[in-house]
Amino acid sequence: MKTFSAGILLLAVTCMAHAQSAAAGFDPATKVFRLDGGNVTYVFGVNTRGELQQLYWGGRLGATDAFPPAAPLPEWASFDSSYNNTPEEYAGWGSGLFAEPALKVSFADGNRDLELHYQSHISAEDGFDVLLKDISREVYVTLRYSIDPESGILARSATIENREPQPVTVEQAAAAAWALPPAHYTLSYLTGRWAGEWTLNQEAIHGGARVIESRRGSTGHQANPWFAIAAGDPDDSSEETGEVWFGALAWSGSWRITVEQDQLDQVRVTGGFNPFDFGYVLHPNEKLDTPVFYGGYSAHGLGGASRLLHRYELLHVLPRTAATATQPMPKPRPVIYNSWEATEMNVTEAGQMALAEKAAALGVDRFVMDDGWFGQRKTDHAGLGDWYVNQDKFPHGLKPLIDKVHALGMDFGLWVEPEMVNPDSDLYRKHPDWVLNFPGRPRMEQRNQLVLNLARADVRDYVLGFLDKLLTENDIAFLKWDYNRNWSEPGWDQLPAAEQKRVYVEYTRNLYGILAELRRRHPNLEIESCSGGGGRVDLGILRYTDEVWPSDNTDPFDRLTQQDGFTYAYTPQIMMAWVTDSPHWLNQRSTTLVYRMLSSMQGSLGIGANIAKWSDEEAATAKRLIAAYHQVQPTIVQGELYRLISPRDGSEFSATQTVRQDKSQSVVFAFIHSTQEGRLFPRLKLKGLDPAAEYTLSPIEGKARAYTPATATGAWWMNHGLDMDLNFRGDFQAAAFRLDRK
Repeated sequence: MKTFSAGILLLAVTCMAHAQSAAAGFDPATKVFRLDGGNVTYVFGVNTRGELQQLYWGGRLGATDAFPPAAPLPEWASFDSSYNNTPEEYAGWGSGLFAEPALKVSFADGNRDLELHYQSHISAEDGFDVLLKDISREVYVTLRYSIDPESGILARSATIENREPQPVTVEQAAAAAWALPPAHYTLSYLTGRWAGEWTLNQEAIHGGARVIESRRGSTGHQANPWFAIAAGDPDDSSEETGEVWFGALAWSGSWRITVEQDQLDQVRVTGGFNPFDFGYVLHPNEKLDTPVFYGGYSAHGLGGASRLLHRYELLHVLPRTAATATQPMPKPRPVIYNSWEATEMNVTEAGQMALAEKAAALGVDRFVMDDGWFGQRKTDHAGLGDWYVNQDKFPHGLKPLIDKVHALGMDFGLWVEPEMVNPDSDLYRKHPDWVLNFPGRPRMEQRNQLVLNLARADVRDYVLGFLDKLLTENDIAFLKWDYNRNWSEPGWDQLPAAEQKRVYVEYTRNLYGILAELRRRHPNLEIESCSGGGGRVDLGILRYTDEVWPSDNTDPFDRLTQQDGFTYAYTPQIMMAWVTDSPHWLNQRSTTLVYRMLSSMQGSLGIGANIAKWSDEEAATAKRLIAAYHQVQPTIVQGELYRLISPRDGSEFSATQTVRQDKSQSVVFAFIHSTQEGRLFPRLKLKGLDPAAEYTLSPIEGKARAYTPATATGAWWMNHGLDMDLNFRGDFQAAAFRLDRK
């Protein structure tokens, strides 16, 4: 067991660079735990009742700063007991607790009271494992804490264990609870709908609870498991200044985050499994692991919070595809071409080869064939579940097409939807019991399909088996893994009635297991989490997938707002952004190819248009901009993102800037929605550059004002700024520039 005093902690900290160090200490005299990482300190302790109590979460404290023993907060009134006022790290529902509990259980004898007290702890990598136990029953909870040395982001989770002689039913289980002291706060969170995902909501936190959740069996388009809380009222919030606490829940099933202001104006955030329709029976000696709930702190506004989270995702969450000791980041995503808009399900060997030739000529890195290549798949009414190559469309299998794609200098990807089945399929006719269902009740179809019950071992083995066979027999570098409906009838009649709600956990666990095993067997495989858009984007699925599909809405103007919201929670590296046809299918809006290209170049670029109909001029424009994108892509997707002008502000303008980690390069994008009353584009005062270094400005698209110097210091670009050319006006215009350090 690691223990040390404040003096020893000072020695540990001074031996390492302050912003790059992590320290975890426990003072046995005061029973206070302290975690330091980056510019963050997190402190909790064992109070006089034996509960684990949060003491501090914020900017990094001095190494000699010490905390007294934790003490429960006093009773405010007989209606508001000390148990409700004290911010516990992981509160069981019992002892008169009316605030949101972290854990609620029912014992076999009907007792539902749970009071968790500290038992012991052990040191773990950059943190602790802390064991709690009920005051009399044999229910144990291990809380896991780990702080990142660079960012100060904490990873927290819990393992619940039943050592009772009888089963215990877990009715509610959080991964973690976070607490903030009384103050005025603004909550930010992301909501949406299909084709309208990633809306950033900001509101003052008031008394009561704000619940953000999905009951859909997956993450959901309607809300995302991310939050940020800024000190101050909404009018006071700033993109680049002020304190912000933020968090993201790593779970791809039904989830819930509750943000609660109590009667003393303290704020608590509790997140984990959604307790709606939840009941996980733990038999004697069984355990339940919660998801991980990540939390971080920034003193530099929402922009600083998102930059911390982006880098943490790149270094510690995403699969380490092609990462090395000298290049720890996953490689930037290949520029892809996807065949959907050109052919939909009418794929043929000859047609796909012709598209591949045109894609290669543009400089594309990866060719992806979409839906329609398998079973009797001619429309979305049939074929899902029958994962064999359609011999009418591909009489010699996929190999001739894959060989052609490779000969053109691209790798090959394929669309799949493994968790779904059409009733009109050989699989469903053979195994109608394999879908989520309540026996004797209607089976609701959405998009003419049903959801396979991946919680079942036989279904899990079937899905893993056919995917492994497909990848073994074909040189496939990438799977676009789709998921095009939510759950209904979440029954699992293989289990006893009292245990059927385990489906919510076991389905997602088996999904993760399949993805992990595929990657183990095929180590060069890359996977996209696609769910009709942002329906399954979270830090759980991102441990196994390299990129996500943010929205089916690829309109370039709509995407400016969606991409703005998306990047508060997720790195641009994973944000697939396609250039599709104009007028756009969703809203019939017409835009230039340059505008569409630059909108998409802010993320990981893809081409989804019917390039068979492009003119020579359009093909030349796309080729030029793809080449320019390749030169600056690492800066765009792995650099520090600054939102210079937000498209959410109601302005006719928007702009972003990214700066390479070593400050050697920066890329600026500027967009006009519709110039009103002849206004000029606002001067862009850039951010994040080295003020003493000199940077050369080069246009990717568009022009700067005539007096703009070709080379100037970072101080000049940040304090004077960049002015657009006077002719940068009109509807749906776009410009982009790069700055390179001399």
